[in-house]
Amino acid sequence: MTHNPFDVTTIGEMMLRLSVPVGKRLETATQYDVNPAGAESNVVGALARLGRRCAWVGGLPRTPLGRFAANHLRLSGVTLEGITWCETGRMGTYFVEFSVPPRPTEVIYDRTDSCAAQLKPEQVNWDLLLNTRLLHLTGITPALSPSCRAIVHAALTRAHARGVPISFDINYRQKLWPPDEANRVLTEFIQGVEILFCSQIDANRIFGFVGSPEQVVRQLADLSRARQVVVTLGEAGIIALDRSTLRREAIQPTQIIDRLGAGDALAAGVIHGWLDNDPALGLKCGVALAALALSQHGDMLVTTPQELDTLLESSNTTVSR
Repeated sequence: MTHNPFDVTTIGEMMLRLSVPVGKRLETATQYDVNPAGAESNVVGALARLGRRCAWVGGLPRTPLGRFAANHLRLSGVTLEGITWCETGRMGTYFVEFSVPPRPTEVIYDRTDSCAAQLKPEQVNWDLLLNTRLLHLTGITPALSPSCRAIVHAALTRAHARGVPISFDINYRQKLWPPDEANRVLTEFIQGVEILFCSQIDANRIFGFVGSPEQVVRQLADLSRARQVVVTLGEAGIIALDRSTLRREAIQPTQIIDRLGAGDALAAGVIHGWLDNDPALGLKCGVALAALALSQHGDMLVTTPQELDTLLESSNTTVSR
């Protein structure tokens, strides 16, 4: 049996997040907080900080901004050998105006023609990406460009052929593509994955699934044939179907400082449990890491294995070791 040097690998886009704090407006801002961000990199960044061997594959410009993003992954302990450094091109950016009711948080993308969006299948280090216990993909990448959609299709095809398990987070972005197109593409992409992540909201607006959380998670399982389906329910926590076992987990109370990245932290926790063949523990790790992410600035979670253990021990749930 071939030894896998990585526990989790992923491919996607890293962007720069420019945000203003609550009470400030983008149109009058004179300074911004700058953080690297990307759904896939957020997941492996959190897992690497928990001691997992992780690699991120993607395109970055050979500029100070590209190195800024890579350095944050390096600090997390993520392997960067799979980066394609572009001599021309740019990083995608997005602007965030945090707010409190009655205004919603505003997100503005500026990511067209980024290095990541222009990445082609022949530029991907497939040997590195697929030499892993688990490949993590999201529904964001295929929405970026035709070449990115081809990359995700190739990643799925090659992973299935090699017997590499796949986790797939629907992660729908309505500003990138319409629901009907997402339905057509993602229904094909999620077939036979190991773990499928989807919010109850996305299950409805993309796949038209309605009903109780139990009904929604079973509909997603029937559609995808995924071995484990995890549905996030907002304030109601999460529900998961692991083959025939249904589990629910309540959210952990937290003081919300920054909502962005919490879903990726939750996915990292679930995967952390999967790597130890303990899906019940994965759900507990997921809600714990999501709560921790909500309490920190920035999309990329900063934590330690010891901190996660403390959070699990202090929760109201019993953890089997």
